[in-house]
Amino acid sequence: MRELSVVIPVMNEEDNVKPMIEAVEAALKDYDYEVIFVDDGSTDATRERIKENITDRITLIDLRKNYGQSTAMAAGIDYSTGTYVTMLDGDLQNDPSDIPMMLEKLKAEDWDVVAGNRKNRKDGAVLRKIPSKIANAIIRSMTKVYIQDYGCTLKVFKREIAEDLGLYGELHRFIPVLASMQGARIVQVDVKHHARKFGVSKYGLGRTFRVMSDLVTMVFFRKYSQKPMHLFGTMGFISLFLGIIINIYMLVLKIMGEDIWGKPLLLLGMILLLGGIQLITIGILAEVSMRTYYESGNKKTYQVRKVWNSNNEK
Repeated sequence: MRELSVVIPVMNEEDNVKPMIEAVEAALKDYDYEVIFVDDGSTDATRERIKENITDRITLIDLRKNYGQSTAMAAGIDYSTGTYVTMLDGDLQNDPSDIPMMLEKLKAEDWDVVAGNRKNRKDGAVLRKIPSKIANAIIRSMTKVYIQDYGCTLKVFKREIAEDLGLYGELHRFIPVLASMQGARIVQVDVKHHARKFGVSKYGLGRTFRVMSDLVTMVFFRKYSQKPMHLFGTMGFISLFLGIIINIYMLVLKIMGEDIWGKPLLLLGMILLLGGIQLITIGILAEVSMRTYYESGNKKTYQVRKVWNSNNEK
């Protein structure tokens, strides 16, 4: 087993492959490490550039199609062997020279996760910095996991934490939240950040709504993943109770001879009654789904076309 695995998801980063390998080699020359490149459906020469540079330290995981950064990270973790795992973007905006400092801090102070904070971020303010600050503030307030920069990919983990993250969709931004759900001790340190030299950024404002959708998922999993009935059942019984009270009141009015048909209060009572029943039903189904989730077998969210390394081609 290696001391450190460096997982690097890439998509259309052909010009960054060689400089990235050189930067990692220079930064980690004193460590027993491996680099796991995960090609996430590149349409340029990224895959060929990595294969040209394969050594006994470098492995390429070639995914069958583009699954997204979170799933690519999950594949890299699955194929890694290191006692510690580092996540690194493939665009050279994160600096591999920060990894030794982060790894030594994790080992010396017994943290479970050391996360990077891009203190002097080299990105555009309107499209990247401002939306990121807003998103970070919302995530902090809703998840109660207080770190400054959720979007920095550069992180170092103990292996047992990395293996249990359960990454899919767009959940890589919520890695600190996922780790916190496991009881991980997390610290954030300032790291260097560089402007992109080659290639085109894959991020934009279009990701905002996907991130917000995943935030709702994170809040649910953080607070109610093992007790969904506490959320849906509480709302359902409140709605059901209010609906019953309103409908009893309307029934009394009807018995007294008053015409109640078409009254807004009658419609509200029926909506609350039916809504309460639906929420309780959803709670029961969610409980069943959670039991299935926790008790089912280990299913992968991706398919690998080939694994390339220095020894064989599988």
